[in-house]
Amino acid sequence: MPGEITGWTRAMAWLLLIVNIGIVGTGGLVRLTGSGMGCETWPYCTSESLVPTPELGIHGLIEFGNRTLTGVLVIVALLAFLSVVRLRRERPELMWLTFAVGIGIIVQAVVGGITVWMHLHPSVVGVHYLISAALVAIATVHLVRVYAVPGPRERLVDRGYAILTHVASLAVLVTVIVGILLTGSGPHAGDDAAARNGLDPIFWQHVHSWPAYATLALTIAIFAWSFRQPRQLHLTRWTGMLLGVEFVQIGVGLWQARTGLPIALVNIHMVLAVCLVAAMTVVVMHLKAPIARS
Repeated sequence: MPGEITGWTRAMAWLLLIVNIGIVGTGGLVRLTGSGMGCETWPYCTSESLVPTPELGIHGLIEFGNRTLTGVLVIVALLAFLSVVRLRRERPELMWLTFAVGIGIIVQAVVGGITVWMHLHPSVVGVHYLISAALVAIATVHLVRVYAVPGPRERLVDRGYAILTHVASLAVLVTVIVGILLTGSGPHAGDDAAARNGLDPIFWQHVHSWPAYATLALTIAIFAWSFRQPRQLHLTRWTGMLLGVEFVQIGVGLWQARTGLPIALVNIHMVLAVCLVAAMTVVVMHLKAPIARS
């Protein structure tokens, strides 16, 4: 039926979110294994070869593998777009959201190339990560809207609850940005010759914890308050999910800080950060519901 959301559309929406989270993990692996310059240029791997040569060793394979996954992301975004393009009249937001993700992936690839040209400068690497977080947020919005009833929406929660939730989302953003600054001062630069931003990593570990604990406190507050919000929004479920992600993320963060930043834990922490962005986005998206039709 025209305007109907099919199982294929839902599957592609899930896949779009999963691959955008997944590439954060593979990108982190590139950096954490010191393979950031495994391919010495971009878009070619070397000045004369598109693919890594034997001389580049395992680092070349890891870096090129991550580049190849970008192509997979483009294909998934295209398939997600095609799964909703027939709904462009009834559900135009779905088409534009998938289009935005596709364009963002292309921009992300270009920024990735710039990071190689600038030999993994921490500020450019930070922008690269922020774009990934933004793409995860957009893909999450798309997924929520795929399952939502179409049409105009209105806020059903208390005004104070909405304000507190948006403050929590701002705290999440600050936590991610400070985490990026901390990473730019730490030991995992992606290459031994890559620059660091000069910040004191010990001090900035504490600075990073401040917005993280503020986020946790705010989430506990909106979780407790969610029991007094309209049940059809399911905010207790979604804020509970957000709270769970935060507890795991804080636990991993403390563990990695006390064990010398092992690669596996740092990579998990990076992936959990964008999972936190996704969970926060879900909560914000459930502050409103479709306007009841008379």
